[in-house]
Amino acid sequence: MNRLDWIEIDGLRIAYQRAGTGPPLVLLHGIFDDSRAWRPQLEGLSDEFTVVAWDAPGCGQSSDPPETFSLSNWADALDGFIAALELERPHVLGLSLGSMFALELYHRHPAVLRSLALASAYAGWVGSLSPEIVEQRKQRTLREIDTPPNQWIPDWIPELLTSHAPAGATDEVIAVMSEFHPAGARTMVNMLADVDLRDMLPLIAVPTMLLYGSADTRSPLTVAEDLHAQIPGSQLVVMPGIGHLSNLDAPDLFNAEVRRFLRSVPN
Repeated sequence: MNRLDWIEIDGLRIAYQRAGTGPPLVLLHGIFDDSRAWRPQLEGLSDEFTVVAWDAPGCGQSSDPPETFSLSNWADALDGFIAALELERPHVLGLSLGSMFALELYHRHPAVLRSLALASAYAGWVGSLSPEIVEQRKQRTLREIDTPPNQWIPDWIPELLTSHAPAGATDEVIAVMSEFHPAGARTMVNMLADVDLRDMLPLIAVPTMLLYGSADTRSPLTVAEDLHAQIPGSQLVVMPGIGHLSNLDAPDLFNAEVRRFLRSVPN
């Protein structure tokens, strides 16, 4: 694993990994994860890019944010993080929850980033899912947060990875998820259940790739098609037979699609 570094942004300690040289690429993980979830990308894309993966506030080795922390607060922390590391107009790649951080970053600070790559993305839970599913996910997750991880994390694996994920991927996901922050996760889930980003999608004016697995049941292709229809000029890439954590389910294909997209973005 790359060495973990820390920086303080608005009173929050934010941990991150950094690898490689070249145009900057910022990686934003999903809920219950941290920068370790990006190991195949830190290893596989650092030959061409400066790859930076943060532990979002509330995850990994970063501080827990206040209970009132909103999506806008996470986006502002991300903006401060990018500025403090002097990452000039980075490409920003968000997966699942990380895609919402990326979208809100663009919404609040559009000049900061060069392109958006959104994997297994949502326009917020409210913006992409039915009210019944939003409430079901919220209640399930809040209930599980208060119980031992080994009692519920194995049940998540079929929703995150397919049966043909690389050897070791399941163990890797379980190890990272098992070290989640209960307080940070609770704040994130309560935030997620209120987010609707549909209004800002038609305003996106940077190159945008939507990257989805066809076997993703948490963020299905109906969600992908909705985002694709709303984001002007967006590219929709569907990876056959791949699940929600597509960067770990099919890392070589994922990296190849990300590299192809980033190379296509004008300097």
